[in-house]
Amino acid sequence: MKHSHQGYTFTEIVLETFKLSGLLAVEGDKLTEEHGLSSARWKILGSLARASTPLTVPQIARSMGQSRQAVQRLVDIMCKDGLLHFLDNPNHKRAKLVNLTAKGNDILGKMEEKQIPWAKMHSSYIKENDLEVTLATLKSISRLLSS
Repeated sequence: MKHSHQGYTFTEIVLETFKLSGLLAVEGDKLTEEHGLSSARWKILGSLARASTPLTVPQIARSMGQSRQAVQRLVDIMCKDGLLHFLDNPNHKRAKLVNLTAKGNDILGKMEEKQIPWAKMHSSYIKENDLEVTLATLKSISRLLSS
Protein backbone atom coordinates (compact mmCIF):
# COMPACT_ATOMS: atom_id res chain seq x y z
CA MET A 1 0.00 0.00 0.00
CA LYS A 2 1.29 3.45 -0.87
CA HIS A 3 1.00 6.60 1.18
CA SER A 4 -1.14 9.46 0.00
CA HIS A 5 0.83 12.69 -0.30
CA GLN A 6 -0.80 13.90 2.91
CA GLY A 7 -0.07 10.62 4.72
CA TYR A 8 3.56 10.71 3.58
CA THR A 9 3.94 14.31 4.77
CA PHE A 10 2.34 13.43 8.11
CA THR A 11 4.78 10.52 8.52
CA GLU A 12 7.70 12.84 7.74
CA ILE A 13 6.42 15.28 10.39
CA VAL A 14 6.27 12.43 12.93
CA LEU A 15 9.81 11.30 12.12
CA GLU A 16 11.15 14.87 12.25
CA THR A 17 9.36 15.37 15.58
CA PHE A 18 11.05 12.26 17.01
CA LYS A 19 14.42 13.66 15.91
CA LEU A 20 13.61 17.11 17.28
CA SER A 21 12.48 15.63 20.60
CA GLY A 22 15.88 14.00 21.04
CA LEU A 23 17.70 17.20 20.09
CA LEU A 24 15.59 19.25 22.50
CA ALA A 25 16.26 16.75 25.32
CA VAL A 26 20.01 17.17 24.76
CA GLU A 27 19.66 20.98 24.72
CA GLY A 28 17.48 20.84 27.83
CA ASP A 29 20.05 18.68 29.61
CA LYS A 30 22.74 21.25 28.77
CA LEU A 31 20.58 24.12 30.08
CA THR A 32 19.69 22.30 33.31
CA GLU A 33 23.03 20.65 34.08
CA GLU A 34 24.33 23.49 36.27
CA HIS A 35 21.30 23.06 38.57
CA GLY A 36 21.56 19.28 38.84
CA LEU A 37 18.45 18.70 36.74
CA SER A 38 17.68 16.93 33.50
CA SER A 39 15.29 18.01 30.80
CA ALA A 40 12.80 15.40 32.10
CA ARG A 41 12.86 16.91 35.58
CA TRP A 42 12.62 20.41 34.12
CA LYS A 43 9.49 19.34 32.23
CA ILE A 44 7.89 18.24 35.50
CA LEU A 45 8.68 21.58 37.17
CA GLY A 46 7.32 23.38 34.11
CA SER A 47 4.14 21.29 34.01
CA LEU A 48 3.38 22.17 37.61
CA ALA A 49 4.18 25.85 37.11
CA ARG A 50 2.00 26.09 33.99
CA ALA A 51 -0.90 24.43 35.80
CA SER A 52 -0.63 26.99 38.63
CA THR A 53 -2.26 24.43 40.91
CA PRO A 54 -1.01 21.13 42.38
CA LEU A 55 -1.48 18.11 40.10
CA THR A 56 -1.53 14.35 40.55
CA VAL A 57 1.20 12.27 38.96
CA PRO A 58 -1.20 10.99 36.24
CA GLN A 59 -2.16 14.60 35.41
CA ILE A 60 1.51 15.57 35.12
CA ALA A 61 2.17 12.53 32.94
CA ARG A 62 -0.71 13.40 30.60
CA SER A 63 0.47 16.99 30.26
CA MET A 64 3.94 15.74 29.30
CA GLY A 65 2.85 12.84 27.10
CA GLN A 66 4.79 10.45 29.36
CA SER A 67 3.92 7.29 31.24
CA ARG A 68 2.63 7.59 34.79
CA GLN A 69 5.34 5.22 36.01
CA ALA A 70 8.19 7.29 34.53
CA VAL A 71 6.79 10.49 36.02
CA GLN A 72 6.19 8.82 39.41
CA ARG A 73 9.82 7.71 39.56
CA LEU A 74 11.07 11.24 38.83
CA VAL A 75 8.57 12.90 41.19
CA ASP A 76 9.69 10.62 44.04
CA ILE A 77 13.34 11.56 43.45
CA MET A 78 12.49 15.26 43.12
CA CYS A 79 10.60 15.12 46.44
CA LYS A 80 13.70 13.63 48.10
CA ASP A 81 15.76 16.43 46.51
CA GLY A 82 13.42 19.04 47.99
CA LEU A 83 12.09 20.35 44.65
CA LEU A 84 8.56 18.99 45.09
CA HIS A 85 6.33 17.84 47.89
CA PHE A 86 3.17 15.79 48.21
CA LEU A 87 -0.11 17.18 49.47
CA ASP A 88 -3.26 15.35 50.52
CA ASN A 89 -5.82 15.25 47.73
CA PRO A 90 -9.34 16.02 48.98
CA ASN A 91 -10.77 14.30 45.87
CA HIS A 92 -8.81 11.05 46.15
CA LYS A 93 -7.37 9.18 49.14
CA ARG A 94 -4.45 7.53 47.36
CA ALA A 95 -3.57 9.94 44.50
CA LYS A 96 -1.57 12.63 46.26
CA LEU A 97 -1.18 16.07 44.76
CA VAL A 98 2.29 17.23 43.78
CA ASN A 99 3.39 20.82 44.29
CA LEU A 100 6.56 22.86 43.83
CA THR A 101 8.55 23.73 46.94
CA ALA A 102 10.25 27.10 47.38
CA LYS A 103 13.47 25.43 46.18
CA GLY A 104 11.66 24.05 43.12
CA ASN A 105 10.25 27.49 42.31
CA ASP A 106 13.70 29.05 42.75
CA ILE A 107 15.33 26.55 40.38
CA LEU A 108 12.52 27.02 37.86
CA GLY A 109 13.09 30.78 37.95
CA LYS A 110 16.81 30.26 37.32
CA MET A 111 15.96 27.97 34.42
CA GLU A 112 13.74 30.65 32.87
CA GLU A 113 16.64 33.09 33.07
CA LYS A 114 18.62 30.68 30.87
CA GLN A 115 15.77 29.50 28.64
CA ILE A 116 14.39 32.90 27.62
CA PRO A 117 17.60 34.13 25.94
CA TRP A 118 18.08 30.66 24.42
CA ALA A 119 14.56 30.79 22.93
CA LYS A 120 15.02 34.37 21.68
CA MET A 121 18.26 33.46 19.95
CA HIS A 122 16.93 30.33 18.24
CA SER A 123 13.57 31.84 17.32
CA SER A 124 15.26 34.79 15.63
CA TYR A 125 16.18 32.49 12.72
CA ILE A 126 12.55 31.55 11.99
CA LYS A 127 9.74 33.77 10.70
CA GLU A 128 7.14 34.54 13.35
CA ASN A 129 4.29 33.30 11.14
CA ASP A 130 6.13 30.01 10.58
CA LEU A 131 6.46 29.57 14.33
CA GLU A 132 2.74 30.26 14.85
CA VAL A 133 1.71 27.81 12.11
CA THR A 134 4.07 25.17 13.50
CA LEU A 135 2.66 25.59 17.00
CA ALA A 136 -0.93 25.37 15.76
CA THR A 137 -0.12 22.26 13.72
CA LEU A 138 1.64 20.50 16.58
CA LYS A 139 -1.27 21.29 18.91
CA SER A 140 -3.70 19.86 16.34
CA ILE A 141 -1.68 16.66 16.06
CA SER A 142 -1.48 16.40 19.88
CA ARG A 143 -5.26 16.82 20.21
CA LEU A 144 -5.84 14.22 17.49
CA LEU A 145 -3.59 11.65 19.12
CA SER A 146 -4.80 12.26 22.68
CA SER A 147 -8.49 11.87 21.88
